[in-house]
Amino acid sequence: MKQFDIQSDEKYLDDVAKFIYELCDEMHILNYEATISMPVLQAVENAIVHGNHKDLSKIVHIECDDVRGGLSFLIQDQGNGFDFSKYGDILDNGGNGIFMMRKLSDKLEFLDGGRTVRMEFMIQGIEKTYAMERVSKLRGFFAVDKAVV
Repeated sequence: MKQFDIQSDEKYLDDVAKFIYELCDEMHILNYEATISMPVLQAVENAIVHGNHKDLSKIVHIECDDVRGGLSFLIQDQGNGFDFSKYGDILDNGGNGIFMMRKLSDKLEFLDGGRTVRMEFMIQGIEKTYAMERVSKLRGFFAVDKAVV
């Protein structure tokens, strides 16, 4: 599990984006990076703006964990929560960010009275062991190639 905390300031969204990019790069799933980062960043921004009301004394906690076949993200704020049941699958009464989170994640849950968002992303990609073997072979190829030149 990887986790970190940020202050409730939107300037830290770049740090979250970098965290997601590096995680996807490490797992060899950069082709999923945009699909993952958009809803996760939206959840973090919602936590900063709507949950913690940009109160710099409050933090937003972010976790990422492997789940069978994918990744799970947990975003937690220190606010009062909200009634997530009024935001459905259509854009009729606000909640554009929640709509996007529902559409781009494979599973979305609101926990702890709406103070915590949990999203899962199923990754239909290459198994990590095979990916690491391929990266190793590729590095070996370039090492041999440069030695010959």
